[in-house]
Amino acid sequence: MDKKEYAMELKHNGHNCCQAVLCAFAEETGLPPETLKRIGAGFGLGLGCTEGNCGALCAAEILLGLKKYEGRSVSAQAKEIHAKFREMCGSTICRDLRGEDTGVVLCQCDDCVRNAVEITVDKIFC
Repeated sequence: MDKKEYAMELKHNGHNCCQAVLCAFAEETGLPPETLKRIGAGFGLGLGCTEGNCGALCAAEILLGLKKYEGRSVSAQAKEIHAKFREMCGSTICRDLRGEDTGVVLCQCDDCVRNAVEITVDKIFC
């Protein structure tokens, strides 16, 4: 099963969007899935149920830090990931992605998870 579909399986079986993306990369991080699930626990429904930053995007940024941080800033790479997610999904804000105010869904949660996994594979674990 590829990482996108594995993340989807996790999401549809009790993981929030952030946890699903994080846990899909357990092998690459060397961290147990339960630890990654704990790390992502507060990022559901747009950063702590605030409908803010998308949890799937937050997961990609966390994975960037886990993989690439070596005492020097990873801000430029984080900015690149953020921009790529916005390009693919239409926004980085959960409320906007789900069309809460406009009734126009920019990107379904499942697709946000898939896109975050794709970005993580392409930009971090390439």
